[in-house]
Amino acid sequence: MIILIADSGSTKSDWLAIDESGNEIRQFSTMGFNPYFHSSEIVETELKKNSDMQSLAPNVSRVYFYGAGSSSPEMCSIIEKGLQNVMPAADITVGHDLEGAAFSTWSGTSAITCILGTGSNSCYFDGNEVFEEVPSLAYILGDEGSGSWFGKRLLQAFFYKQLPNEIHDDFVSVFNLSVTDVTRKTYTEPNPNVFLASFMKFIAKHKDSEAVKGWLQEGFGAFLDAHVACYKNYKNVPVHFIGSVAYHFQDQLVIACEARGIKVGNLIKKPIEGLAKYHLECILK
Repeated sequence: MIILIADSGSTKSDWLAIDESGNEIRQFSTMGFNPYFHSSEIVETELKKNSDMQSLAPNVSRVYFYGAGSSSPEMCSIIEKGLQNVMPAADITVGHDLEGAAFSTWSGTSAITCILGTGSNSCYFDGNEVFEEVPSLAYILGDEGSGSWFGKRLLQAFFYKQLPNEIHDDFVSVFNLSVTDVTRKTYTEPNPNVFLASFMKFIAKHKDSEAVKGWLQEGFGAFLDAHVACYKNYKNVPVHFIGSVAYHFQDQLVIACEARGIKVGNLIKKPIEGLAKYHLECILK
């Protein structure tokens, strides 16, 4: 039988199918599923469109899904129902993406694990319990150092006419967005956090600009001060980072960490393989 493990952000889900001996059968990706933005019906409909999922589904015996927004029994049940309708014979476990992050970076010692992707968050894992010291306040009130946070920073600087000329002109040529376009996509259309984070490729293009370096230090600094320094022993344990923002902007992230006496541990883009390893060694053994 097949064991299916998933790591889902708000933008994308990575899936890994393995057999009971841990041999990889297949890796594939789908859209991300966040119960704050997606219903059980959307989960079911989108997965049934995916050919990889459809070929595997009849033989899946267990599913371990870790996702953004799956932070309470009520939220987890939304995702679980959608998955169960696709894989009715499977035993399904849905957990928070923080749990998945902690499991994927586990190396046998207590550590802080941080997510810096579309959104941001942190947790502490001692090998037995995963816990948050402070909550994530999502893209409107929080998500410091995330793709959505930096996307907001870019849009603010553009409309407030604070961008360097070369970045301003490039923004106009690439996007040609009006205030009306942005407010509509941010306040009335689905997945506003994903829309805001979509500007990270443009920001990466200009990451050597002093203005962008300033934003990166501001955003990462705000994240570390709120979500890492909140743990009393944060200078004495490794701090792991996962997610596309952490991975692609790691030079500036490391600078922000060093300025605060934070020891950077693992720094990975996708946690899916580490997640599979943890399940094989600690859960399925």
